[in-house]
Amino acid sequence: MIPAVETVAARYVSFADGGARDGQRAVPVEHPVNIIYGGVPYAVMMATPLDLEDFIVGFSLTEGVVASAQDIRDIAFEEHPLGLRAQVALAPSAFSAHLSRQRNMTGRTGCGVCGVQDLDALPEARKVATSVTVEPSRIARAVAALEHHQPLNDATRAVHGAAWFDLNGDHVMTREDVGRHNALDKLIGGLMRGGHRADSGFVVITSRCSFEIVEKTAAFGASLLVAVSAPTSLAIKRAEALGVSLVAIARTDGATLFTAAQSHKAEACA
Repeated sequence: MIPAVETVAARYVSFADGGARDGQRAVPVEHPVNIIYGGVPYAVMMATPLDLEDFIVGFSLTEGVVASAQDIRDIAFEEHPLGLRAQVALAPSAFSAHLSRQRNMTGRTGCGVCGVQDLDALPEARKVATSVTVEPSRIARAVAALEHHQPLNDATRAVHGAAWFDLNGDHVMTREDVGRHNALDKLIGGLMRGGHRADSGFVVITSRCSFEIVEKTAAFGASLLVAVSAPTSLAIKRAEALGVSLVAIARTDGATLFTAAQSHKAEACA
Protein backbone atom coordinates (compact mmCIF):
# COMPACT_ATOMS: atom_id res chain seq x y z
CA MET A 1 0.00 0.00 0.00
CA ILE A 2 1.33 3.45 -0.90
CA PRO A 3 2.23 5.53 2.19
CA ALA A 4 -0.39 8.25 2.63
CA VAL A 5 1.95 10.51 4.61
CA GLU A 6 3.46 13.30 2.53
CA THR A 7 5.11 15.16 5.41
CA VAL A 8 6.60 14.28 8.76
CA ALA A 9 7.33 16.46 11.77
CA ALA A 10 11.04 17.08 12.23
CA ARG A 11 12.31 18.35 15.54
CA TYR A 12 14.95 21.06 15.49
CA VAL A 13 16.98 23.45 17.59
CA SER A 14 17.38 26.94 16.17
CA PHE A 15 20.11 29.33 17.19
CA ALA A 16 19.55 33.07 17.01
CA ASP A 17 20.43 36.16 19.01
CA GLY A 18 22.76 34.16 21.22
CA GLY A 19 20.06 31.73 22.31
CA ALA A 20 18.63 28.33 21.37
CA ARG A 21 15.01 27.37 20.82
CA ASP A 22 13.42 23.94 20.36
CA GLY A 23 10.67 23.39 17.82
CA GLN A 24 9.37 21.25 15.01
CA ARG A 25 8.26 21.76 11.44
CA ALA A 26 6.86 19.77 8.57
CA VAL A 27 9.35 18.35 6.07
CA PRO A 28 8.47 16.46 2.87
CA VAL A 29 8.70 12.69 2.76
CA GLU A 30 11.19 11.24 0.28
CA HIS A 31 11.13 7.54 -0.70
CA PRO A 32 13.14 5.42 -3.12
CA VAL A 33 10.82 4.18 -5.86
CA ASN A 34 12.07 1.19 -7.83
CA ILE A 35 10.44 1.25 -11.27
CA ILE A 36 10.16 -2.23 -12.76
CA TYR A 37 8.87 -2.96 -16.27
CA GLY A 38 7.61 -6.47 -16.87
CA GLY A 39 9.58 -7.81 -13.92
CA VAL A 40 12.83 -6.19 -15.13
CA PRO A 41 14.19 -3.40 -12.85
CA TYR A 42 14.77 -0.15 -14.71
CA ALA A 43 15.50 2.69 -12.29
CA VAL A 44 15.44 3.76 -8.66
CA MET A 45 14.10 7.28 -8.25
CA MET A 46 13.87 9.38 -5.10
CA ALA A 47 10.37 10.82 -4.99
CA THR A 48 7.63 12.16 -2.77
CA PRO A 49 4.92 9.47 -2.38
CA LEU A 50 2.23 11.68 -3.91
CA ASP A 51 0.55 11.17 -7.30
CA LEU A 52 2.84 8.21 -7.94
CA GLU A 53 0.65 6.74 -10.71
CA ASP A 54 1.02 10.04 -12.55
CA PHE A 55 4.75 9.92 -11.95
CA ILE A 56 5.12 6.45 -13.42
CA VAL A 57 3.13 7.36 -16.54
CA GLY A 58 4.97 10.65 -17.11
CA PHE A 59 8.39 9.15 -16.38
CA SER A 60 7.68 6.28 -18.78
CA LEU A 61 6.83 8.74 -21.55
CA THR A 62 9.76 11.11 -21.02
CA GLU A 63 12.15 8.16 -20.77
CA GLY A 64 10.90 6.87 -24.12
CA VAL A 65 9.62 3.63 -22.62
CA VAL A 66 6.07 4.30 -23.86
CA ALA A 67 4.50 6.49 -26.52
CA SER A 68 1.13 6.93 -24.80
CA ALA A 69 -0.70 6.10 -21.59
CA GLN A 70 -2.35 3.19 -23.41
CA ASP A 71 1.03 1.44 -23.55
CA ILE A 72 0.78 0.93 -19.79
CA ARG A 73 -1.59 -1.90 -18.87
CA ASP A 74 -1.24 -1.78 -15.10
CA ILE A 75 0.75 -0.20 -12.23
CA ALA A 76 1.01 -2.03 -8.92
CA PHE A 77 2.90 -0.70 -5.91
CA GLU A 78 4.58 -2.93 -3.35
CA GLU A 79 6.01 -1.87 -0.02
CA HIS A 80 9.65 -2.66 0.63
CA PRO A 81 11.68 -2.06 3.81
CA LEU A 82 13.74 0.52 1.91
CA GLY A 83 11.00 2.14 -0.16
CA LEU A 84 8.48 1.20 -2.82
CA ARG A 85 8.46 -1.02 -5.86
CA ALA A 86 6.36 0.00 -8.86
CA GLN A 87 5.54 -3.04 -10.97
CA VAL A 88 4.58 -1.72 -14.40
CA ALA A 89 2.93 -3.98 -16.97
CA LEU A 90 3.45 -2.76 -20.52
CA ALA A 91 1.59 -3.67 -23.68
CA PRO A 92 3.48 -6.47 -25.47
CA SER A 93 4.72 -4.26 -28.30
CA ALA A 94 5.90 -1.55 -25.91
CA PHE A 95 7.65 -4.08 -23.68
CA SER A 96 9.45 -5.67 -26.63
CA ALA A 97 10.64 -2.27 -27.83
CA HIS A 98 11.72 -1.36 -24.30
CA LEU A 99 13.79 -4.50 -23.88
CA SER A 100 15.58 -3.83 -27.15
CA ARG A 101 16.94 -0.52 -25.89
CA GLN A 102 17.19 -1.06 -22.14
CA ARG A 103 20.37 -0.07 -20.43
CA ASN A 104 21.58 -0.38 -16.85
CA MET A 105 20.61 2.81 -15.02
CA THR A 106 20.22 2.02 -11.32
CA GLY A 107 20.17 5.24 -9.30
CA ARG A 108 19.01 7.53 -12.07
CA THR A 109 18.67 11.19 -11.17
CA GLY A 110 16.09 11.82 -13.87
CA CYS A 111 18.36 14.23 -15.73
CA GLY A 112 18.22 12.35 -19.01
CA VAL A 113 21.99 11.85 -19.23
CA CYS A 114 23.03 9.99 -16.07
CA GLY A 115 23.67 6.37 -16.93
CA VAL A 116 24.57 7.02 -20.57
CA GLN A 117 28.01 5.58 -21.24
CA ASP A 118 28.69 7.12 -24.64
CA LEU A 119 27.89 10.50 -26.22
CA ASP A 120 26.33 8.74 -29.20
CA ALA A 121 23.80 7.21 -26.80
CA LEU A 122 22.33 10.54 -25.68
CA PRO A 123 18.53 10.36 -25.99
CA GLU A 124 16.79 12.25 -28.80
CA ALA A 125 13.61 14.14 -27.96
CA ARG A 126 10.79 14.55 -30.46
CA LYS A 127 10.22 17.96 -32.03
CA VAL A 128 6.93 19.53 -31.03
CA ALA A 129 4.36 19.22 -33.81
CA THR A 130 2.02 22.05 -32.79
CA SER A 131 2.34 25.53 -31.32
CA VAL A 132 0.32 27.91 -29.18
CA THR A 133 0.37 31.67 -28.63
CA VAL A 134 -0.29 33.08 -25.18
CA GLU A 135 -0.55 36.76 -24.28
CA PRO A 136 1.91 38.08 -21.68
CA SER A 137 -0.91 39.05 -19.33
CA ARG A 138 -2.11 35.44 -19.23
CA ILE A 139 1.37 34.18 -18.46
CA ALA A 140 1.59 36.68 -15.60
CA ARG A 141 -1.82 35.51 -14.40
CA ALA A 142 -0.62 31.92 -14.36
CA VAL A 143 2.58 32.76 -12.48
CA ALA A 144 0.59 34.68 -9.87
CA ALA A 145 -1.83 31.78 -9.41
CA LEU A 146 0.78 29.04 -9.11
CA GLU A 147 1.66 29.65 -5.46
CA HIS A 148 -1.99 29.11 -4.51
CA HIS A 149 -1.93 25.58 -5.94
CA GLN A 150 1.08 24.20 -4.05
CA PRO A 151 -0.22 22.79 -0.75
CA LEU A 152 2.85 20.65 -0.06
CA ASN A 153 5.18 23.57 -0.60
CA ASP A 154 2.99 25.74 1.60
CA ALA A 155 3.48 23.19 4.37
CA THR A 156 7.21 22.57 3.90
CA ARG A 157 8.78 25.25 1.66
CA ALA A 158 10.94 22.44 0.33
CA VAL A 159 9.43 21.05 -2.89
CA HIS A 160 9.21 21.94 -6.55
CA GLY A 161 6.03 22.48 -8.51
CA ALA A 162 5.02 21.97 -12.14
CA ALA A 163 1.65 23.21 -13.35
CA TRP A 164 -0.54 23.24 -16.43
CA PHE A 165 -2.56 26.32 -17.38
CA ASP A 166 -4.97 26.65 -20.27
CA LEU A 167 -4.47 29.24 -22.98
CA ASN A 168 -6.44 31.80 -20.95
CA GLY A 169 -4.02 31.42 -18.05
CA ASP A 170 -6.51 29.47 -15.92
CA HIS A 171 -5.14 26.75 -13.65
CA VAL A 172 -5.79 23.15 -14.67
CA MET A 173 -3.39 20.95 -12.69
CA THR A 174 -0.35 21.11 -10.41
CA ARG A 175 1.97 18.38 -9.23
CA GLU A 176 4.67 18.64 -6.53
CA ASP A 177 7.77 16.68 -5.58
CA VAL A 178 11.14 17.03 -3.89
CA GLY A 179 12.66 16.51 -7.34
CA ARG A 180 12.03 19.06 -10.09
CA HIS A 181 12.17 16.36 -12.78
CA ASN A 182 9.70 14.27 -10.81
CA ALA A 183 7.27 17.17 -10.44
CA LEU A 184 7.21 17.64 -14.22
CA ASP A 185 6.91 13.90 -14.87
CA LYS A 186 3.97 13.79 -12.45
CA LEU A 187 2.32 16.68 -14.25
CA ILE A 188 2.82 15.08 -17.66
CA GLY A 189 1.47 11.78 -16.36
CA GLY A 190 -1.56 13.48 -14.87
CA LEU A 191 -2.27 15.28 -18.13
CA MET A 192 -1.92 12.06 -20.11
CA ARG A 193 -4.20 10.12 -17.78
CA GLY A 194 -6.73 12.95 -17.88
CA GLY A 195 -6.77 13.10 -21.67
CA HIS A 196 -5.51 16.69 -21.90
CA ARG A 197 -4.18 17.76 -25.30
CA ALA A 198 -0.65 19.13 -25.48
CA ASP A 199 -1.87 22.17 -27.42
CA SER A 200 -4.55 23.05 -24.85
CA GLY A 201 -2.22 25.00 -22.56
CA PHE A 202 1.30 25.53 -21.29
CA VAL A 203 3.69 24.40 -18.56
CA VAL A 204 4.83 26.57 -15.64
CA ILE A 205 7.65 25.36 -13.39
CA THR A 206 9.07 26.74 -10.16
CA SER A 207 12.54 25.29 -10.64
CA ARG A 208 15.71 25.96 -12.57
CA CYS A 209 15.13 25.47 -16.29
CA SER A 210 17.75 23.08 -17.63
CA PHE A 211 17.78 21.14 -20.88
CA GLU A 212 16.05 18.03 -19.54
CA ILE A 213 13.07 20.09 -18.40
CA VAL A 214 12.76 21.35 -21.97
CA GLU A 215 13.06 17.82 -23.37
CA LYS A 216 10.41 16.45 -21.03
CA THR A 217 8.07 19.27 -22.06
CA ALA A 218 8.73 18.50 -25.72
CA ALA A 219 8.20 14.77 -25.13
CA PHE A 220 4.66 15.57 -24.00
CA GLY A 221 4.20 17.81 -27.04
CA ALA A 222 3.75 21.14 -25.25
CA SER A 223 5.18 24.10 -27.14
CA LEU A 224 5.32 26.72 -24.38
CA LEU A 225 7.38 26.38 -21.20
CA VAL A 226 7.38 29.09 -18.54
CA ALA A 227 9.99 29.01 -15.78
CA VAL A 228 10.23 31.17 -12.69
CA SER A 229 14.02 30.79 -12.74
CA ALA A 230 16.55 31.41 -15.49
CA PRO A 231 17.42 28.87 -18.21
CA THR A 232 20.77 27.28 -18.96
CA SER A 233 22.49 27.68 -22.32
CA LEU A 234 21.65 24.11 -23.32
CA ALA A 235 18.01 24.60 -22.32
CA ILE A 236 17.80 27.47 -24.80
CA LYS A 237 19.56 25.49 -27.50
CA ARG A 238 17.29 22.46 -27.04
CA ALA A 239 14.17 24.61 -26.94
CA GLU A 240 15.15 26.16 -30.27
CA ALA A 241 15.80 22.75 -31.79
CA LEU A 242 12.59 21.17 -30.45
CA GLY A 243 10.18 23.97 -31.25
CA VAL A 244 9.51 24.98 -27.65
CA SER A 245 8.98 28.65 -26.81
CA LEU A 246 10.91 29.23 -23.61
CA VAL A 247 9.82 32.01 -21.28
CA ALA A 248 11.88 32.34 -18.11
CA ILE A 249 12.56 34.67 -15.18
CA ALA A 250 8.78 34.88 -15.12
CA ARG A 251 7.22 37.20 -12.55
CA THR A 252 3.81 38.75 -12.13
CA ASP A 253 5.17 42.02 -13.54
CA GLY A 254 6.99 40.58 -16.56
CA ALA A 255 8.93 37.75 -18.13
CA THR A 256 11.69 37.15 -20.67
CA LEU A 257 11.29 35.24 -23.94
CA PHE A 258 14.49 33.36 -24.73
CA THR A 259 13.31 31.37 -27.73
CA ALA A 260 10.23 31.12 -29.90
CA ALA A 261 9.14 28.44 -32.32
CA GLN A 262 8.94 29.73 -35.88
CA SER A 263 5.15 29.72 -35.83
CA HIS A 264 4.96 31.72 -32.59
CA LYS A 265 4.62 35.47 -32.45
CA ALA A 266 7.59 36.50 -30.36
CA GLU A 267 5.84 39.63 -29.14
CA ALA A 268 3.09 37.48 -27.61
CA CYS A 269 5.44 36.11 -24.99
CA ALA A 270 7.97 38.93 -24.63
